[in-house]
Amino acid sequence: MSTAKTLFGYIVALLEHHTPIKITGDSLDDIYNHLPIDEHLSTSGQPSEPQFARMQSAGYKTVINLAPSSFIENSLADEEAVVTGLGMRYVHIPVNFNNPREQEFDRFVEVMQVSVGEKTWVHCAANARVSAFVFKYRRDVLGEDPALAAEDLRRIWEPMGVWKSFLD
Repeated sequence: MSTAKTLFGYIVALLEHHTPIKITGDSLDDIYNHLPIDEHLSTSGQPSEPQFARMQSAGYKTVINLAPSSFIENSLADEEAVVTGLGMRYVHIPVNFNNPREQEFDRFVEVMQVSVGEKTWVHCAANARVSAFVFKYRRDVLGEDPALAAEDLRRIWEPMGVWKSFLD
């Protein structure tokens, strides 16, 4: 069910981003598939420009984007400028949804390690890539209980295909 919800929500987010139709609000909780992990880490699908400003106001210092820049990924054309213009650090690690690689995960781990103790927001188009990367990070790097980390992953989707293999 969470995978279907994620797919439907992604279509709504695309519609809002590329048309004048507005269904959701601009708060942090309105960001598509927003899932706070703890007081220092939040994950989501693609935020809007006003939502980045709200992140900055909420004390976030780093934004990590795992989505490639493209129309289908629902990305903002000037996301780096928006985020850095607000005084936050921006790191873009484009992950091909059909081919997640260990070197991308290794780069993600490096950035997360540099950001320890800071409020960090990690996003992609729908929070599928991100929820998988964060699950793997929590399990393999932080040594958290895999069952607990998997609960958060499954709130977003049930990984299959290359993603299941990537996480095994």
